[in-house]
Amino acid sequence: MNNSTFPPVSVILPILNEERDLSNCISAILQQDYPSNIEVILALGPSKDKTTQIAEKLSELDSRIKLVNNPTGQTAAGLNLAIKASSYEIICRIDGHSEISNNYVKTAVEILQQKNAVNVGGLMHADSNTGLQRVIAQAMRSKLGVGSSKFHTGGSAGESDTVYLGTYKKSAVIAAGGFDERYIRAQDWELNYRLRKNSGVIWFDPRLQVTYRPRSTFKKLARQYFQYGRWRRVISRQHRSTVNFRYLAPPVAVIVNLLSIFSTFTINPICLLYTSDAADE
Repeated sequence: MNNSTFPPVSVILPILNEERDLSNCISAILQQDYPSNIEVILALGPSKDKTTQIAEKLSELDSRIKLVNNPTGQTAAGLNLAIKASSYEIICRIDGHSEISNNYVKTAVEILQQKNAVNVGGLMHADSNTGLQRVIAQAMRSKLGVGSSKFHTGGSAGESDTVYLGTYKKSAVIAAGGFDERYIRAQDWELNYRLRKNSGVIWFDPRLQVTYRPRSTFKKLARQYFQYGRWRRVISRQHRSTVNFRYLAPPVAVIVNLLSIFSTFTINPICLLYTSDAADE
C-alpha cells in the first residue's frame, strides 16, 4: 500500500478519571508512524481528578488534539459526541487507560482496507508493573480468568463477532445508528452486532495489540465485571439470537455451589464433594 492511499484518521477517546494514564496514552497516539493526518478527539466527562486539566494542557501543546464536552460521562455518549466532531472517515477508538504501539494505526488501516471490513481490532493485552494491578492483569490474560474470547487471550486472524476497541468506517457506524447510549457497558459488542446485521465484516487480527491498564483494586474490578454481566444480560434480552452458553457459566456455577451447600446440611455431607465435582466437569 502506497503512502498516498493512507486516509487521514480521527482517533476518538471517551475520557473520565484518567489522570494516571492519560498523558502516556496521548503520547503514544501522537507518536504514530503514520503517513497521513491524525486528529485526536477527547470527549471529556465530569472527572473527579485532574484529568480535565491534563487534557486542556495537552490540547494547548498540540493543535491536533480537540476537546468536546461529555456532560453525562457515559462512554457511548462520549463516543457519539467524538464521532460527530470528527473530520475523517476512518475512526480509531482508544481508551484513556490504554497504550498503542507506534504502528498500530497504520496496521489497522491496512487491514481495514485489505479485508473490506467495517471494523478491525485485536488483542487487549492487560499489563501493569504495580502490585495488585499486576496480579489482575495476569488473570485477565488467562483463559481461566476471562474465558476464551480472542481479544483477551489471542488467536488467529479472521472474522469475529466483536473486537477490542476497534478502527471503524465512520459511514458504517452512522448507518448502523452509532453507539446505543442506553448501554452503560457492552456498547462496543452491541454496535458490532448491528454492523454485522448490516452485512459488515468485523475482523480480528492479533497484530493489533493494545496495552490495557486494569482496575487497581478488587472493589473497582468487581464493580466493572458486575456491570459487564448486567449489561450483557440486557443486550441478550434485546437481541436474543446473540445468547451464548458460555455466558451462562457464572450463574450456573453459583447455583450448583449453593445447591451443594444446601444439600450438605439437609441431605448428606457427601453432596458437597459430589456437586463440586460435577461443576468442575
